[in-house]
Amino acid sequence: MAADSEPLHIAMLPWAAFGHMIPYLELANLIAQKGHKISFLSTNLNIKRLPKPPPSLQIEFISLSLPQVEGLPENAEATTDIPMNKVDYLKMAYDGLKEPVTHFLETSKPDWILHDYVSYWVSPIASKLGTKVAFFSVYTPEAITFFAPPRDGTDDRTLLEHFLVPPKWVPFATNVSFRPCEIKRLIESVPAEVGGVSEPFRFAQSLRGCDALAIRGCCLFQPEWLELLEDMHKKPVIPVGQIPPTLTSSLTDAGKESEVREMENWLEKHNKGSVVYVAFGSEAKLTQLEINEIAHGLEKSGLPFFWVLRKCRGPHDDEVLELPEGFEDRVSGRGVVYTTWVPQLRILSHDSVGGYLIHSGWSSVVEAMSLAKPMILLTFCYDQGLCARVLEEKKMGYPIPRNEFDGTFTSDSVAESLRLVMVEEGGKIYRDKAREMKELFGNLQLQDRYVDDLIGFFKTRRHSNPVADCE
Repeated sequence: MAADSEPLHIAMLPWAAFGHMIPYLELANLIAQKGHKISFLSTNLNIKRLPKPPPSLQIEFISLSLPQVEGLPENAEATTDIPMNKVDYLKMAYDGLKEPVTHFLETSKPDWILHDYVSYWVSPIASKLGTKVAFFSVYTPEAITFFAPPRDGTDDRTLLEHFLVPPKWVPFATNVSFRPCEIKRLIESVPAEVGGVSEPFRFAQSLRGCDALAIRGCCLFQPEWLELLEDMHKKPVIPVGQIPPTLTSSLTDAGKESEVREMENWLEKHNKGSVVYVAFGSEAKLTQLEINEIAHGLEKSGLPFFWVLRKCRGPHDDEVLELPEGFEDRVSGRGVVYTTWVPQLRILSHDSVGGYLIHSGWSSVVEAMSLAKPMILLTFCYDQGLCARVLEEKKMGYPIPRNEFDGTFTSDSVAESLRLVMVEEGGKIYRDKAREMKELFGNLQLQDRYVDDLIGFFKTRRHSNPVADCE
């Protein structure tokens, strides 16, 4: 029992995407608040770009030098630094962290290491050294279930149409699956395997090798999916809660306070709940046609809007997107467009913001629901289609109508969808649902209990004997 009272030492190794690093850091913050030590492993440049936790917490950043690989631009250490067709080179470089991670585990001897799906190679190393392993997935239980077959099963999905329906291993009724345009875009976004390691292999090995699966989820929101995951993979599945944001707000530092104040001054000129916040995350790269239709849709809607527009994926992306000619002049005063850094949580929490035109990335969904902002859904990449189906099933978001096969949508459908959710009687169900979901997604006491349960699990299972070297 005395050992269980000793503080834990937990290492964390997220994938080099801010949509992964930030949730890992949020969870690190929550665990450290309970008196435990966190070693947060990431690359030099990414650590410099992450928000810094309060100095009172035992969170130590462990800086790793990312190996250079041919095909990866210099100083590209996160997915936001490069176009989509270079991400596989980043994964190759990331796999080169195996040696420094091994050295860290040998010398620091943490009780547990939480790792992401990309670093599938962590489990055999940690197990050999006596460190317990948890695969911490920032993907939803629904997405993990969709992508990863049962431990003792096979995945015979080879055709596009196989992904347009729920997998055969899901025993209950659900609409969680891809639309044709979504799965096509997903396939196109995954380049040929330059490193010889596929995405399914990384997921499968991470699931197979871990001692437990820690997952961003909540028993009150998705109980059947969590139970199914545990049954599928025959190991403990520990929901860590939705992790409503806290650290992300600290991205606002004194040097940027004047910029933020300018943004808030603009918002304060508009009525409560009247402004549409528009942002599509750090990963999606829209086409010029999509930008045009969104812009014209915002213009036609007549609603005030605050748009965070990402014109390119980092300095190595040669295709820079532009707004339609004259757009900003025509919407001056009613709408504003930012192409640089914006403190999303602070803007989204402003009283004048009444809705969110969103890509359905789960971190942004959690932010929206924790602040009771109804959502208008427009998916672009990765698991966003699956997240959108969950939101559609639960009436938490309204999808903009689009051609299911080529993904195109019109400015009229954008405008009509925005007005429906923001002001029309038919959209009241989404506004009401957002207020209802705030009680779940923004419940810090509930989140605190999930962290306590996770820590309790880690304490009772922290001890492991190193595996003997059989060579």
